[in-house]
Amino acid sequence: MKKELSMEVRLLIAFVLMGLVLLVSQYFIKPAPAPTATKEGAAKSAKPVTAAAVEKPEAVIPSIARQKAAETAGAVQAASEETVTVDTDVYRVVFSNRGAVVRSWVLKDYKDHAGKPLELVYQPGLARVSSPFAVDVKGQTLATDPNTALFKTERSGDGLEVSFEFSDGRALIKKGFRFAQKSYLVSVTSEITQNGTAVSHLLTWRGGFGDPTVRNPVSVQHSLYYDLSNSKLQQKAASDAKNGPISASGQFSFVGIEDSYFTAVFLPGEKPSVEQTTFADLVPDADGKDEKRVGVGVGGEGLNTLSLFVGPKDTDLLRKVNPKLEQVVDWGFFGVIAKPLFLVLNWTSDHLAHNYGWSIVLVTLAINMLLFPLKITGMKSSKKMQALQPQIKAINDKYKGISMKDPRKTEQNQEVMDLYKKNGVNPVGGCLPMLLQLPFLWAFYKVLGVAIEMRGSRWLWISDLSQPEALAIHLLPILLVITQFAMQRMTPSPGMDPAQQKMMMFMPLMFGYMFYFASAGLVLYWLTGNVMGIVQQWLLNKTMPAPAVTSPVPIKKGRK
Repeated sequence: MKKELSMEVRLLIAFVLMGLVLLVSQYFIKPAPAPTATKEGAAKSAKPVTAAAVEKPEAVIPSIARQKAAETAGAVQAASEETVTVDTDVYRVVFSNRGAVVRSWVLKDYKDHAGKPLELVYQPGLARVSSPFAVDVKGQTLATDPNTALFKTERSGDGLEVSFEFSDGRALIKKGFRFAQKSYLVSVTSEITQNGTAVSHLLTWRGGFGDPTVRNPVSVQHSLYYDLSNSKLQQKAASDAKNGPISASGQFSFVGIEDSYFTAVFLPGEKPSVEQTTFADLVPDADGKDEKRVGVGVGGEGLNTLSLFVGPKDTDLLRKVNPKLEQVVDWGFFGVIAKPLFLVLNWTSDHLAHNYGWSIVLVTLAINMLLFPLKITGMKSSKKMQALQPQIKAINDKYKGISMKDPRKTEQNQEVMDLYKKNGVNPVGGCLPMLLQLPFLWAFYKVLGVAIEMRGSRWLWISDLSQPEALAIHLLPILLVITQFAMQRMTPSPGMDPAQQKMMMFMPLMFGYMFYFASAGLVLYWLTGNVMGIVQQWLLNKTMPAPAVTSPVPIKKGRK
């Protein structure tokens, strides 16, 4: 039997035969004759070649120009710049087709502190930085800047969907926004390809965000993301990116930008990783002075498909839109107190006071009543210390003149502590109620700083409890200083040197300075606590007279 040829031999024979066919065909197949030139064509070809024609050969050979036009037949762009406005029950958003960006994003149900509809896009910054939803291309350069290109615009019949498309024949950029009539949630897509290859990019919101009319807006604006790997909210200020943009990537439940009461955050869904970049942009403030405001970029893929929430940090609303969004409200280190405190204030306002100012007053009274037993204990301890002052003075006289480094100083302290222990006195008992007030002070500070319900809440002459008083002279801090003086004079201070007592009289002034520019709601909390403290101290002074002063026990002089 003949041996069968292998596949390699068969391929070799096939290539040899193909080569022979191509070689032989040159001798048997005549080439097509060249076309005969017309007189008109001959005249055109006789024209001299200029320097301009060398730089632009299509000026000499029109067929090349036609060929290039055919190659760019897929180019898509608008003839002129135009704006598109989307109106929903909650938004009025203005797009520009130059760059397919947002020029204005107004929340209809909220006003800024100047009484105007709340504009979330910082308008003075648009002249310095790109508008929201401009793209930041990663790792390469496009032939045409997508942030200055004129996009072709299309709208849906209901007016709630806007799509943008641009192509220069090589790069193709698409963006799409789908709104809902009664929702703060928007569907956003962005896609960039160049020569058929996906181009990774970020969608950005730069130059600041939120209510620009608040006091010191830079301090309350951050980029943010919630890192699922360690279940932690990460926030970055403009100062963190002062030396250049800083980036992070990972599995984030949301990522975006915020101020105290409003946020614009993307929800990546189940994507294993998303990229976030924080920018610091130099833009003018209300007085025309340059300041750095935070910006953010989100995405990192050639095709970004994201959900976007732009709206208030209302916990009930956030929970309904997406349970993960509730984490946007940062209750801080004392969140275990701040969040329940907010719920209590909210309930009191809804069911009892019907006003957040009176709600703060009632809740403060309740807190002071709960702490009153501790104040009674502290008062008893102070009274006992007052009775022991002659014996404490005798111990101090015994060790008079020794330095703090002297080993006998330890003996002195030990004798005083033994005296306290023998008579059942807690030397820090009087400070305990004040120390317990500090977590509540911080909790009220956080509630007033992050709870959207507090924003714009009125009380008597106060126009907004979340902000300092609008009057030229802040009345609440002045009342706080007066009540602080009164309470300090009523509270016994056993064992305190007269010179120290005089120094302590400056404490109310320090409190007044500290609270003068604080939010009115925070001052109201402390002032209410002072008034309640005065009443409690008066009752204690009436019902707990000072005990008889004990005579000092003769003490032998220590060694010197």
